[in-house]
Amino acid sequence: MSAKPQKLSFIEKAGYSLGDAAANFVFQTMILFQLSFYTDTLGIMAASAGTLLLVGRLWDAFFDPMMGVIADRTKTRWGKFRPWVLWTAIPWGVAMVLAYTTPDWGTTGKLVYACLTNILLMTLYSANNTPYSAMTGVMTGDINERTSLSSYRFVAAMIAQLIVGGFTLPLVAKFGQGNNAKGWQMTMALWATICVVFFVITFLTTRERILPDPKQKVSARLDFGDLLKNGPWIAMFILTVSHFLVLAMRGGTMFYYFRYYVNQGRLYGLLQSLGLTRGASGAVPAGTWHYLLNTFGLVVNVANTNVSSVGFSLFNMSSLFITLIGVLCSTFLSIRFGKKAVAIAGFSMTTIFMASFVLLPPTAIGTVFILEYLRVLTYGPTVPLIWAMFADVVDYAEWKTGRRTTGVIYATILFGLKAGLSLGGAIAGWLLSGYGYRANAVQTPEALKGIRMTISVYPAAFFLIVIVCLICYKIGKRLNIQIQDELAERRKNFTTT
Repeated sequence: MSAKPQKLSFIEKAGYSLGDAAANFVFQTMILFQLSFYTDTLGIMAASAGTLLLVGRLWDAFFDPMMGVIADRTKTRWGKFRPWVLWTAIPWGVAMVLAYTTPDWGTTGKLVYACLTNILLMTLYSANNTPYSAMTGVMTGDINERTSLSSYRFVAAMIAQLIVGGFTLPLVAKFGQGNNAKGWQMTMALWATICVVFFVITFLTTRERILPDPKQKVSARLDFGDLLKNGPWIAMFILTVSHFLVLAMRGGTMFYYFRYYVNQGRLYGLLQSLGLTRGASGAVPAGTWHYLLNTFGLVVNVANTNVSSVGFSLFNMSSLFITLIGVLCSTFLSIRFGKKAVAIAGFSMTTIFMASFVLLPPTAIGTVFILEYLRVLTYGPTVPLIWAMFADVVDYAEWKTGRRTTGVIYATILFGLKAGLSLGGAIAGWLLSGYGYRANAVQTPEALKGIRMTISVYPAAFFLIVIVCLICYKIGKRLNIQIQDELAERRKNFTTT
C-alpha cells in the first residue's frame, strides 16, 4: 500500500482521454447539429424540436443520480466505474445510428420516433459517461495529476470536436448526394464505430486506485443529504447548469447564424482565398491537400449550395485549434495561480467576447472568425479546470464527512450538465420560433435578430451566473493542497497502488 499521490503514465492518461473523445462524437453532434437535424432534415417544427430536446435531456438528467448510486455500489474485479464504459459501448453505437435515422412516417410518427430514440441515446450516454467522469476522482489522488489527466481528456475531446464540427456536414452531403437523411445515417454509423473502439481502449488502459473507506456506511439518503451541506458542490452545480445551458443555446444556433445571417458572397470570397472553392471550370485545385479536402466534402461544390456548410466547418475546425492552445495552458496556469483564479479570469473574458457578436454586421466575415478565436482562447483553459474541480469537490466532501461518494457527486453534477443542455436546447428552439424562424426559407429581419441574440447576448447573461458561482466557490489553491495532504494520510490503510 502507498499513501503517496499516484502518478499516471502517458498510456493511461491517453487511454482515458479516448473515452471523452468518444463521448464528444455524440455530445458535439447534439450541441451543433441536433436541433437543425430535427427541423431541417426530420421535418419537425422548431418549437416542437425544442420541447423534444427538453424532454429527452431532462430524462437523461434525472437518470444521472440513479446511475451514480448504481455505480457507487458496483463491485467487480475491474472496479466500480470502469466496467460501465465497456458494458455500454455497443448499445451506445447502435443508439447513435437510430437517433439520426429518418423513418418514412408522418409528422406525428417522426416526432414520437425522435423522442424515443433521443431518450434511448441519452440513457446510454448517462450509463456510460457518469461512471467515466467519476473515474477522474479514483484514478489518482494528486490534484496536479488530476488537472493533467483532465487536460489529456480535453485535448482528445477537442480533437473529436474538431472532427465532428469540421467533417459532419460535409460527410452528410457527400454520403447523401442530395439525400440528407441517408447522409446523416451513414455519417453517424461511421462516428458510432469509432466510439465503440475508443471505449474498449479506455477500459483496457485505465485503473481505479482511490477506494472509499471499507467501513463507510452505505446510505443513499446520507449520500444526497450531504450534498445540501456541501457549499462547493452547490456552487459547481449551479455553475454547471448555466455553463452547459450556454453551450447548448449558442452551439445549437451557430449553424443558423452561418446559413441565414452571414453574407454568403463574403463567406465565399473567404473560402476562395483559402483555396476551398473550385476553379472557373468547376474542377478542384490540383494537389493532394485539395484532393483530401474534396474527399471529405470541404470544398464548395459546383452549384455553390454548400458555402455555409464549408464555412461553418472551417469556423469550427480553426477555432478548435485555438481552443487547444488554451487547454494545453491550463495545467501550467492552475499550478501557478490556482484553478479558481484561472477559471474566473477565463470565463470573464469569454463573456465579453461572446456578447460582442451582436455588434457584427453580416459582411464582417473576418471579424467573426477573429472574435471567435479570442473567445475560445480565453475559454480554453477553463475546460479541463472545471472538471478537475469536480474531483476536488469529491475530496472536500470526504474531508468534511469522512464519506467518499464519487459516483453520486459526479452524477448530480452531470444532472446539472444535462439539465443545462436540456434548457439550452429548448430555449434556443423556443427563441427561434418566437422570433419567427422558418426552416429552409429566407428569414425576416426579426428572425435574424433572434439568431444573433441567441449566439451572443442571451448566453453571455448566463455566463455571468457562472462567474458569480466561481467567486462563491471556496476551494482555493491553499485549501486544495491542505485537503490533498490530509486525505493522503487517512487513506494509508485502504488506498491501492
